[in-house]
Amino acid sequence: MKLRVLCGLSFLRLTFWSYQLNMPLYDMSHTAIMEQLPLTEPVLLILLSLAGQPQHGYAILKDVERMSSGRVLLSTGTLYGALRRLLDDDWIERFEEKEISRGRQAYRLTPQGRRNLQLEIDRMKHITRLATLRVATKET
Repeated sequence: MKLRVLCGLSFLRLTFWSYQLNMPLYDMSHTAIMEQLPLTEPVLLILLSLAGQPQHGYAILKDVERMSSGRVLLSTGTLYGALRRLLDDDWIERFEEKEISRGRQAYRLTPQGRRNLQLEIDRMKHITRLATLRVATKET
């Protein structure tokens, strides 16, 4: 089953932005960040795409598709909307490539974005450990 993420569809709620949480933009405490989680799968995949190296939009689209084994297919509108919000929240920043070709803009994680991504990974690891323990207990 493929999930096609199209711009404007209500199921793509990128729920971690401060204006949806009524959270002050300057509040980057652990508690405030944890309230921003969990991330949606498309946003998590976008951030993971940028975790290794700076990427431009088309490379992010292809990387997200590859990481999700084709389940998540971002439209350009959805991708650039998410990138705009991630830029506004200082999770990512524009990156000047040495070879600028066809006006492509590259993006990379900020230190804050990398910390927030790591918090989400840690949260997911905790849930996975808990689920593994609960399922293993049930099977014995």
